[in-house]
Amino acid sequence: MPNKEYRILVINPGSTSTKIGVFDNEISIFEKNLRHDMEILNTFANIIDQYEFRKNVILETLDHEGINLSKLNAVCGRGGLLRPIEGGTYAVNSQMLEDLKKGYSGQHASNLGGIIAFEIASGLNIPSYIVDPVVVDELDPIARISGFSLIERKSIFHALNQKAVARRAAKELGKKYNELNLIVTHMGGGITVGVHKQGRVVDVNNGLHGDGPFSPERAGTVPAGDLVALCYSGEYFREEMMKKLVGQGGLVGYLGTNDALQVEQRIAVGDQEAKLIYEAMAYQVAKEIGSASAVLSGKVDAICLTGGLAYGKEFVKSIIDRIKWIADVIVHPGENELQALAEGALRVLLGEEEVKDYPGKFKTVKI
Repeated sequence: MPNKEYRILVINPGSTSTKIGVFDNEISIFEKNLRHDMEILNTFANIIDQYEFRKNVILETLDHEGINLSKLNAVCGRGGLLRPIEGGTYAVNSQMLEDLKKGYSGQHASNLGGIIAFEIASGLNIPSYIVDPVVVDELDPIARISGFSLIERKSIFHALNQKAVARRAAKELGKKYNELNLIVTHMGGGITVGVHKQGRVVDVNNGLHGDGPFSPERAGTVPAGDLVALCYSGEYFREEMMKKLVGQGGLVGYLGTNDALQVEQRIAVGDQEAKLIYEAMAYQVAKEIGSASAVLSGKVDAICLTGGLAYGKEFVKSIIDRIKWIADVIVHPGENELQALAEGALRVLLGEEEVKDYPGKFKTVKI
């Protein structure tokens, strides 16, 4: 255990709530999910305009809970839709704030994380950070080739949780993250399978808009020709098709629910359709992991399963039965994003990892 104790405030904004936590090194001493009134949020023209409101709610909550801000050593926010960058912990700087405010890669509530962290930290004269945002891009050039010259494969995945779980697995294996070849699968509303080769995610499916297994809410890879035909059938507008792929795809499209527990309950009472679709989702996850193992030429130290769906014992067993021949499987259920943010900041504070300067020297390879 480190000799010095650091107190870190972590902030993870979502569309209608903001999760916050206070950690003494890796130990959580306070966590709360602050739900925001939609009527208040709707008064703001843009998501980014909410930062002052959300910051004040956070400060009021901390004051109410008796958290002394003067004892904080750092504030760490969820990274937003920034420029593509390599993984790691980044100090919030003026360029980052500018990109977050204008929504360099899009508008999303997570853009507020770095801004609020900076606002609170600057008033306390302490550092502010973000850790492993969804735009982490470490793909090998070969992984960017889609097969269609007008479209490049993109790196959009659950970087924060995947990297955190990979580091935990490395500790369990008694090695460093950058010494291992791991396949990390995040299974939540979206499902992403990342190939972690000695500390870099060299290949991963785009779990937001495109490829890989279907999930509770997303369609994943679908037959391209049939999709094109449907798009030009005249039956759907562009927005309707996007909703069918993201939000109304996967379990929602087949079974009318994104609740895996509800699906398991339906299976338990003999619902054969629910059983088939649920098994198909596990089948596709296992297939994607098998493909990922080929990227590493079969040299896989461990496979990690994480995210909310990893709580489902039968679902996890169905996956493991198909992939256990590749490598040992480590299961870390849940997302644990607040913990991951705290750990990212702590590594820098303890000198275990160098803080990175946004946007850094990292450049993606354009085809």
